[in-house]
Amino acid sequence: MRHEWDLTANFLDNYDNLFISPECTDGKYSFGDINSSITFNDADVIIFGIPLDVTSSFGQGSSKGPEAIRKTSARQIETFLFEEKIDIKNKIKIYDLGDISLPTNSGNENLFSYLNHIIPSVMNDLILLNKTPVVLGGEHTISYFCIKPFYPQRPLLIHFDAHRDLKPLYDGMKLCHTTHFFRLIEEGYLQGNDLIQIGIRQADEKENKIAEEFGVITFDSWSIKDDLETLLKYINNVTKNRNIYISFDIDVLDMAYVPCTGTPEPFGLDPFEVIKIVKSINMSANLVGMDLVETSHKNGDYREGTLSSQILLRILSRDYVRHL
Repeated sequence: MRHEWDLTANFLDNYDNLFISPECTDGKYSFGDINSSITFNDADVIIFGIPLDVTSSFGQGSSKGPEAIRKTSARQIETFLFEEKIDIKNKIKIYDLGDISLPTNSGNENLFSYLNHIIPSVMNDLILLNKTPVVLGGEHTISYFCIKPFYPQRPLLIHFDAHRDLKPLYDGMKLCHTTHFFRLIEEGYLQGNDLIQIGIRQADEKENKIAEEFGVITFDSWSIKDDLETLLKYINNVTKNRNIYISFDIDVLDMAYVPCTGTPEPFGLDPFEVIKIVKSINMSANLVGMDLVETSHKNGDYREGTLSSQILLRILSRDYVRHL
């Protein structure tokens, strides 16, 4: 017990100046406005935001993701899950660290160097403390920094997205919002056959060939629309007794649901399909970590924050999110 207390105290001391507390972020609230009596030490799940938006190639705004999720989850959404007849507050203990403070007036190379140092360090310490990290983005590039520390556990990576994000290079950038999974595989942090991509409907020819060469498992949007049941059975079977990591890009949903995200695409999934897939993950699986990215809001439109919050609540209610 003393050792665990020391680890917890060291974590909070080491990173005290790194995080902007939830109440001091633009969102003004902790995720879900969870009871403040839950301490870091008590918590099963640790949430924090990385409001990064520096390589977006079309629409801007993903830096607003943590704000949109916190505000809607605290002020619009109730934590009682209607179809499950449970309140998330009675299911799992959540602690919100707030947002990582990003250096200003720094070029992308320096910024990424900083994130590559600090994010794996935070993740590794949370792993040592048996906490489940849930990261709110921010552009999808953050997955590169978040996933690397889990390599020793070799989790199955369940990737919800309209895009493959397997480009070797984009607009001269080796690391950006559409190259991060290629970099993880290239650097040996991820095996291609441990990557399941769900809802894909946009890629270039070279990227598609890369996915095939790496052995990436793909369920594109059309195959899901035609035969959702096959995907549900596959996910249930392949996740049995596996460590899993979920990387959830909000643009997996059809553009009608996510008008503010940076690269909205037609022919996407709907919220009911997404929840069925989330619930098909086998209960014997173990969620080691998660990121939820590319949420945005513009002109007072908080639909994406609402969807992200509702999806996250339903993931966190599942038994594959282990309690301490």
